Amino acid sequence: MVSITVPPEYGWVILGAGIAPVITSMYLSGFVMKARKEFDVQYPNLYAVPKYHKNADEFNRVQRGHQNYLEGSDSYAIMTLLGGLKHPITCAVGSVCFCIGSVLYMKGYSDTNLDVKMARYKKGAAIKWIGFFSSLICTCSLGISLIREGF
Repeated sequence: MVSITVPPEYGWVILGAGIAPVITSMYLSGFVMKARKEFDVQYPNLYAVPKYHKNADEFNRVQRGHQNYLEGSDSYAIMTLLGGLKHPITCAVGSVCFCIGSVLYMKGYSDTNLDVKMARYKKGAAIKWIGFFSSLICTCSLGISLIREGF
């Protein structure tokens, strides 16, 4: 039988995977709410419609920055909670990278002075992937350890 012991540092993982992403999402949501008012994009429209909304591209870049975060945050949190059982400090530090990188992604992507193809990474958003891949590798490490112990 395989058993898992929760390490004493796991509280940092809970803060990094359970609390920090919620705060990050609320912070990023603020950009979208501000852009909705500024560019007059009303609900229920998730995105602005080109040729209908005057500043569709500007609004959509803000919305897309937040949407990108939402698309990856659930899998990130799951990997962090799992990988943190074996590597809690690595996953906790990775959470900081992921959340800050997500904010920097939004800042870059919403900057219309930058080319849309590379805008998201022009302001340091690549650190997001350090956090993401740290948790992915830590989760793989946990899984391999559990498989090896089971045989």
